[in-house]
Amino acid sequence: MTNADKALQLLMEGNGRFVSGSARGPNRTITRARDVSRAQSPFAAVLGCSDSRESMDIIFDCGIGDLFVVRIAGNVVSDMVMGSLEFSVLKLGVSLIMVMGHTNCGAVQAAMDSGEVPGHMGSLMKEIEPCVNLCRRNPDITPDEVSRENVKNSVTRLRSAGPILEEKCMDGSLLIVGGIHDLYSGTVDLLIQ
Repeated sequence: MTNADKALQLLMEGNGRFVSGSARGPNRTITRARDVSRAQSPFAAVLGCSDSRESMDIIFDCGIGDLFVVRIAGNVVSDMVMGSLEFSVLKLGVSLIMVMGHTNCGAVQAAMDSGEVPGHMGSLMKEIEPCVNLCRRNPDITPDEVSRENVKNSVTRLRSAGPILEEKCMDGSLLIVGGIHDLYSGTVDLLIQ
């Protein structure tokens, strides 16, 4: 198991390689797939948006078996998301969870546009709404600023999610951080450490 500080360092170094054009694309072979086919031991978990431009393994220059990735539009925290992340911590030994939002997020923009949304999208919008409402106090708020608040909200929810994640954070065996991926530059900026 990799400790949280080392895991965060590995993620950020991988992002640096991606941004600089020197990505190695490690652990992306059939040999690696066979090596990890019976068991997994990812060094970090990432809660990210389902956006097609958000490929965590590429952004962090990782490969098969390196990351436990949970993706949902708007990188919001639902019971299923929380359960998946608890699984990564309890069963796989993950000591770092990164909540990663991104610029130009369609789910955030849809929540800002408000109004009726069809189907089950309403439940997704309700998760982002508190951040939109908080940000509406400033008439010049941008979707990217709402995305930042949304990441902070998800980090706070996960850190206080008892009994599992909250206890692990309290005893120092789990670190939950937040970041924003800039779709244009490729960089991931840490918001919350």
